[in-house]
Amino acid sequence: MTETPIIEIENLEKHFVLGGGGMLQRGPVQKLHAVDDVSLAIHPGEAVGLVGESGCGKSTLSRVLCRLADPTAGRIRMKGQDVTDLTTAAFTRSPLRRMIQMVFQDPTESLNPRFTVFDLIADPLRQLAAPANRAELKTKVEAVANAVNLPLPLLSRFPHQLSGGQKARVGIARAMVVEPWLLVLDEPTSALDVSVQATVLQLLDRLRREAGVALLFVSHDLNVVRLLCSRIVVMYLGQVVESGTTEQIFNQPRHPYTRALLSAIPTLRAGQQRERIKLDGEPQSPVNPSPSICRLYGRCPSQQDRCRQIAPELITGTDGRGLRCHFPAA
Repeated sequence: MTETPIIEIENLEKHFVLGGGGMLQRGPVQKLHAVDDVSLAIHPGEAVGLVGESGCGKSTLSRVLCRLADPTAGRIRMKGQDVTDLTTAAFTRSPLRRMIQMVFQDPTESLNPRFTVFDLIADPLRQLAAPANRAELKTKVEAVANAVNLPLPLLSRFPHQLSGGQKARVGIARAMVVEPWLLVLDEPTSALDVSVQATVLQLLDRLRREAGVALLFVSHDLNVVRLLCSRIVVMYLGQVVESGTTEQIFNQPRHPYTRALLSAIPTLRAGQQRERIKLDGEPQSPVNPSPSICRLYGRCPSQQDRCRQIAPELITGTDGRGLRCHFPAA
């Protein structure tokens, strides 16, 4: 893609100091490496899936992207403009703040129970877009409600009076009302019934195509990601281990961790069930991980001595696929 990415991160890291640190601490400082050396670019209108098991760093990466947390190292650019050195407080006051919005995992917990649906959607406008008057505010709220198929009579209701699917639409509407470049969706369908999930996914895909908004869809459900995304990024213990188009990842996974994830997907179709790949052993600790050992070592079915001597780097091939493995599948 030749168009300037909406957001681009380069060698991003986010570490958390454990135990407070300080001069009185004995021994080396204990740091939890939640995100380590991650590079990613998302272009206008693109839907990218970010997948991996719980604790791999997906949600932390999302929070840093949205500037809800400051990175430890690396660079973040929005439409070519470097915003890395802006603190979270300074970014809140920046005009760029409205251009990246987040849709949270639990639509019930993320909605203020004291606000009506109208005020829930209108609040980001008041904070970030400053409509000229009440009439303009009302027009924009009703327009985005129509865009997400939310009936206008529901605007006077409170969250507890809505169904799960309606709450999910409110969460999407309040993110879309400020016309962002990028929506970061942190498992937005995990708390919904399967039938409601499908409706929400169709809505997101329509908004992507019609409004041109890009999507970063964070999930552990690969089937859901496959329906929505054209590109997938796989994380393990804070690092990207494989990335590529949806077809590449599903039809020819090369990293042992990706292959294990895909083998766990259940299917009812005869002859399509993959041979289950089990990752035995315990995951390595993300606290002060060794820079010379592959993060999957100890669980990987393809591991060799080289994997505990030299940590693999993420290499991007001519086909655009990224891979972090010494001994990938052919």
